[in-house]
Amino acid sequence: MGDQDRICYEANAHYLPGELPWDERLRRIAEAGFTTVEILFPQRQNLDELESLLRAYSLRLALIDTESDDAYPRGHLSIPDAEERFWYRMDEALAICRRLGARRINVLAGRHISGVPHERQLDIAVGRLRQAGARAADDGIMLLVEALNDHDNPGYFISRSSEGIALVDAVGLPNVRFQHDFYHMQVMEGNLIETFKANVSKIGHIQVGDAPGRIMPGLGEINIPNILKVVEASAYAGYVGLEYRPPSDGSDPFVWLPREKRGRILAE
Repeated sequence: MGDQDRICYEANAHYLPGELPWDERLRRIAEAGFTTVEILFPQRQNLDELESLLRAYSLRLALIDTESDDAYPRGHLSIPDAEERFWYRMDEALAICRRLGARRINVLAGRHISGVPHERQLDIAVGRLRQAGARAADDGIMLLVEALNDHDNPGYFISRSSEGIALVDAVGLPNVRFQHDFYHMQVMEGNLIETFKANVSKIGHIQVGDAPGRIMPGLGEINIPNILKVVEASAYAGYVGLEYRPPSDGSDPFVWLPREKRGRILAE
């Protein structure tokens, strides 16, 4: 099986191609040659309209996030007093995946709570992910945990790859994996290629954006073409989500990725 069967490049429609009406966003993504998108928070859209647009432009949905609340702006997974809200948002995400065909959910972990030991929040996150992972497995859905850099996301519960991998290992389910965002990891860790190689067996989703500032690949400090050569040569099988802000001058945000790579469809 070649990398064309194992890896699908897709566009994050939350960012790309820009802040446009959803019809125009998805139309432009499809016209650019993509077959697949990720949408961070479809909970905020009219699902009837979104389902119709995905079908109209022959786009598959790869990934969504669990929704947050005003009281928990970065999610619920590790928050001691958010048991009810966690399950409400998890069941909501699972239902959207069933309806729209997505098979990956990024489960937002929440922030460190002052006065609560880290180990206590970790135990809560492990327990909830075990239960949610078992529930998601019935629908063939993978749950993901992502490390967010603490420059853009101060206080987030998971900020390094080692923390995300430790959580995945503690849960111990095959459909609970790490979401590896090269932008966040550049800000926090560097050493991107060796860290990816060490963790690839635990990674269930990849996102790319350049640093600083989550900009388009080629405009910053990360050698993303070299990184993607390593990804394609590895055992990774899954999506590579293009998650970055479009160029401020209005130029083509996809120009760096060869068009022949945009039309891949993941064999899953």
